[in-house]
This record gives sequence, C-alpha cells and structure tokens, in this order.
Amino acid sequence: MAYAVVAHYRCAPADADLIRDALLKMREATRAEPANLEYVVHAGAGEPGTFVLYEVYTDRAGFDAHAASPHFAEHIAGVVRPRLLDRSVAFAEVLP
Repeated sequence: MAYAVVAHYRCAPADADLIRDALLKMREATRAEPANLEYVVHAGAGEPGTFVLYEVYTDRAGFDAHAASPHFAEHIAGVVRPRLLDRSVAFAEVLP
C-alpha cells in the first residue's frame, strides 16, 4: 500500500530562503528515488517561513530508504531541521 507523508515546517523568516533552497534540492533528489511517487513542496501563502511537504512512496520501506538516504542527511537533517522553530509530520496509508 502506498505510504504518504505530510510535513509542516516553520522557520524564522530570515531562514526562509535557505530552507526553500534546501527543500527544492531535496525534491529533485527524492524524485529520483525508485520508491518515490510524489514529492511536492509548498510555501505557506502569506506566511513567510512556513512550508508544507506532501510525499508519497510505494510503501513504508520506500519511505524508510528515503529517510536513510545521503541527501536526506545533507538537506533535511543537516540544513532544514536545525533551523526549524516548529515541525509536525503525519504518516498515512493511501487508500486505493
């Protein structure tokens, strides 16, 4: 069953460009993963420093491989997470 992730990130407005750039680099690397079906980056409308990610993988194992990837370590663990003021992540199974 396909596995979805919805992440909400909030950073200081001063960090918004850095976070945006890291998320867009992450998007390109993730879309090349064999288990990735969708990776969409959204910026909060009228809310500088807010981002929403919508990701879909073939299954939970595909997401786990994504989370263990070098690009995840570089962009998300290394750049994005240390600068976040708030983060929430929801996981779901995509209904057929």
